[in-house]
Amino acid sequence: MAEQEAKNGPKTPLTSKGVKTRQKLLEVAEEVFGTKGYFAAGIVDITQQADIAQGTFYNYFSSKYEIFAELIKQLSRDFRSQIRMEVAKAKNHREAQQIGFNVFFKWVKNHRNLYSIVQQAVLVDESLYRSYYERLAKGYIKGLEEAMGKGEFKELHAETVAYCLMGIGQFIGMRWVYWEGEDVPEQVFADAMTLVFEGIAKT
Repeated sequence: MAEQEAKNGPKTPLTSKGVKTRQKLLEVAEEVFGTKGYFAAGIVDITQQADIAQGTFYNYFSSKYEIFAELIKQLSRDFRSQIRMEVAKAKNHREAQQIGFNVFFKWVKNHRNLYSIVQQAVLVDESLYRSYYERLAKGYIKGLEEAMGKGEFKELHAETVAYCLMGIGQFIGMRWVYWEGEDVPEQVFADAMTLVFEGIAKT
């Protein structure tokens, strides 16, 4: 069971000011959970850093778990929205894959706590962790099936390919962007794309 520390009650309707306050809490929560960790962090850490009264927090979220869960959902939603917008510019599915990797690496650079937060979800609520990746995979699978249907990619099991590609992006992003705090080197990106589209075996 996920941690429960709720204070039940009606939440403030999301007026324009309310939307801004709620978003500020989420942005600060991203920093707090990313640096302190879910179990060490408290609601007071979030409200103090956001300069918002602790009582106001409960107008928007009923518990620490709720804001953590919403943060993961928002990060996933915003990232997938960015991917869709950028990939729409691609001339073909191969270019779409390259754009997708680049968008992910840029996203990680601007949201470096993403790795830490998503990994924490395994211990907080495994369903959050699984859902995060399943949502990403769903978009990947759709694009891959379209590419296979058009004859641009080999007809392979789309879900298998999706998770393989996600793994490549995940670990390259972790190695260079998350650990080193830099852009993925051009040669690294080029070699990764060669691996994706041509494999590693000599022909």
